[in-house]
Amino acid sequence: MMEELKRALQKAANNATTKALILTGTDPYYSAGVNLAGTLRFGHPQTLHETIVTLNQALFQAFIDFPKPILAAINGPAIGAATTSTMLCDAIIVSERSSISTPFAKLGVAREGCSTYLFPKVLGESTAERILGKEGWSPSGKEILDIGFAQWCVSHDQLLEEAQRIAEDWVTTQKPRSFKANAEAELLREINRQESIRVATSFFGSQFLDSQFEFLWTRKKRMPAMFFRLLRITRPIWFKLLKSSSLGQENRP
Repeated sequence: MMEELKRALQKAANNATTKALILTGTDPYYSAGVNLAGTLRFGHPQTLHETIVTLNQALFQAFIDFPKPILAAINGPAIGAATTSTMLCDAIIVSERSSISTPFAKLGVAREGCSTYLFPKVLGESTAERILGKEGWSPSGKEILDIGFAQWCVSHDQLLEEAQRIAEDWVTTQKPRSFKANAEAELLREINRQESIRVATSFFGSQFLDSQFEFLWTRKKRMPAMFFRLLRITRPIWFKLLKSSSLGQENRP
């Protein structure tokens, strides 16, 4: 799905008749986010680390590099990267059935999607920490509007109609692409690069490995769960391969 999303963004960017983009999900979800367990495969730790950096950076780079206005129309739960990526859009409209959540702290995953910069700038330090931190607050509907994450909140049945109206107004007024907090694209690219390294590093941490084992085991996905248990048990051995690399130097979880 991430690859399809990137291709769709590129297609819209190259289409001269497309002047603005509305991004939404199929009911009842906006997006359940990234399948973290699905990104890990057996292999050399440094190769795996580089792969995660590349995948994470490319996902958000696709939003940062998109040259036309983007309106995120959140129609239901948006989880993880599905939440942070909307902050890279020009504006956000939500339905009364929407919710946002970033369970990074619970999973032992570093913050991504330029959330380390944009969330405090747009929402304020305390609200940003409530959402991104250990509390893991998941505001919904009008709460998303009240904290300043979204610019509009409408009834579920009116979401796409109102999103269309807003986007058409952007086209009429020739609205340029913009980022929240008046951020420059070059700054966001660098933040995304740094965050992606930290995300990849956190995938090798004990907390992430334990959380993935527990998550998969409770859902009776025994084989994938045991993969993470094996990684956790053997971590003192394979992590030595990283100590002389940039990964080991930057962060040793």
